Amino acid sequence: MFPPNEGDFDRGIRIFVGFALLLTGLVVGGNAGLIIAGLGLIPILTGAIGWCPFYSLFHIDTCGLKKT
Repeated sequence: MFPPNEGDFDRGIRIFVGFALLLTGLVVGGNAGLIIAGLGLIPILTGAIGWCPFYSLFHIDTCGLKKT
């Protein structure tokens, strides 16, 4: 679908931070908790698929693959 632009380390950090935000949102509760948990879904999804739209916008690639 989209060419990957995130390396393994980057993806792992994103997924970790996403789950931390998700759990924090569940603990906080209320509207603020829903917002925090919702924000946590973004890094989880981008880490899971390996593609970040902001990286594409700014031509950043942490994948480590040589492009020819």
